[in-house]
Amino acid sequence: MATINRDFYEHLRTDYKREIPVLAGSGEAGAYDAWAVDCPFVFYHKDKFYMMHIGFDGLGYRTALATSDDLVEWKREAVILDRGKDALRWDHVGAAGSWILLESNDLYELPRLKKIDNKYWMIYHSYPEYGYEAGGAKMGLAWCEDESLLEWHRLDEPIFSYENGGEWEKAGLYKCCFLESAGRYWMFYNAKDNPEWLWKEETGIAVSDDMRNWNRLSDKPVLMTQENTFYRQYVSDPYIRFDSRTGFWVNFAFGYDGENAQGLLAVSHNLTEWMIDPEPWIRNGEPGQLDATHAHKSSVIYWKDRFYHFYCACRPSRSGDPASIESGNGEFRCIALATSAPLDKRSGYHAP
Repeated sequence: MATINRDFYEHLRTDYKREIPVLAGSGEAGAYDAWAVDCPFVFYHKDKFYMMHIGFDGLGYRTALATSDDLVEWKREAVILDRGKDALRWDHVGAAGSWILLESNDLYELPRLKKIDNKYWMIYHSYPEYGYEAGGAKMGLAWCEDESLLEWHRLDEPIFSYENGGEWEKAGLYKCCFLESAGRYWMFYNAKDNPEWLWKEETGIAVSDDMRNWNRLSDKPVLMTQENTFYRQYVSDPYIRFDSRTGFWVNFAFGYDGENAQGLLAVSHNLTEWMIDPEPWIRNGEPGQLDATHAHKSSVIYWKDRFYHFYCACRPSRSGDPASIESGNGEFRCIALATSAPLDKRSGYHAP
């Protein structure tokens, strides 16, 4: 796979990491975020910034919203995709919102939601068994007419499954990026090849004319793992926007080498052929920092001449953490922020 000229994309750099989370798990028994928060998706709606995110409560994922006036201080609002009451539904364990369709793909425009048929549209994924990402997930479609974005409705059946896919995705799907370009809808999704560790995760493409019926462009992934790289185990969680300053699509995904997940940058001129930067775009941090273990699952927004790069940060649990994933030795998983220019000193950040 070809590599990119990093100098061409230095303007996308977000080297200033905030020292404290913008959002962390609550630790409250029964709350959607009792153990952790994850997977930010940031957009602008009705004169506020919104962050769709998921919480893990020990049983499964539930999707919620937080709001902000300045992209730094965030307030939780409500759960918008909850655990279903019907145990026969395919998504009764939980629903993890991935992406809501946006009006523009341009990285330099505020990401605003787009209505189709007077509805906002979200793709989410759901796992079939209780526990942490237990079993093979499938994709569902939800819609909302409510401008408060609190009342979402789900289609009865999945819109996309691993069961009829290629060998590389036969064990289940993960979160996706969902956009409209060249007269059709595109879904970039990652999936795993094996239900048991050591599996690989790679990224594929499906397209649709109606958001309900999806066809894979290929039975092979479009972004693949590569030996002897920081993405030798995973190339996952695409976040794709159009960089109008360079004329290229940019993908803020992540790579995983079996120990640490780190932000990855890939670029493309046509959405189907991608070049990956050989070095991590956002590196995991030093021991004790929020992202000492992982820095991954990005959402990037440009506002007032500054990039705000939200991502999921992980480090080992320690005494005093409000919440943690209770498996192995424990993990503190939160949503962190890196910026292209320093924030106010009161906000706290690590300089590059």
